[in-house]
Amino acid sequence: MIRINLLPVRAAQKKEKLRSLLSIFILCIAMVCIGCGSMYVQKQSAIKGVKGEIAVINQKNKDLRKKIGQVRDFEKKKKDLEQKLSTLQSLKAGKSGPVHLLDELSGALPDKVWLTKFSENGGRVDISGVADSEKTVAVFMKSLDASPYYQGIELSVTEQTVADDQKMQRFTLRCSVETPPSE
Repeated sequence: MIRINLLPVRAAQKKEKLRSLLSIFILCIAMVCIGCGSMYVQKQSAIKGVKGEIAVINQKNKDLRKKIGQVRDFEKKKKDLEQKLSTLQSLKAGKSGPVHLLDELSGALPDKVWLTKFSENGGRVDISGVADSEKTVAVFMKSLDASPYYQGIELSVTEQTVADDQKMQRFTLRCSVETPPSE
């Protein structure tokens, strides 16, 4: 009988099977590595895009902060300017006050009254002078009271004095100053 040795064929088949399994395994490993590599590249591209967007947003944020700083600086300068303008307006309104006070005083002054002192401090006015009689002082007070600038006129001191052999009345008046609303 003839005997055939099949062992080398089986060993060759086993080798071939092992080789095909090994090549399939290597092919699977290669496919997994290619898949992971492509996902890695894709994710890196997405990260790069997001980082670019973040950089653009940060630049816009920096520009907006700069503009906010400029707006705040502008508002501060505007506030300072408004304050200076209001100060100038109050000074402009106040500069004509003394002129009007003295003009009204001059208009209210009777013939036989001589003023020796006029002082204004913080809205209070002190007027000192000499008149020929008490009646003349009263006329002066009434005409001063008719002025819109002088309010609350009070006679502080009145005393009789002699000047050049004539009897005279020395007086001191106190009043408050108000600017009429029509100005």
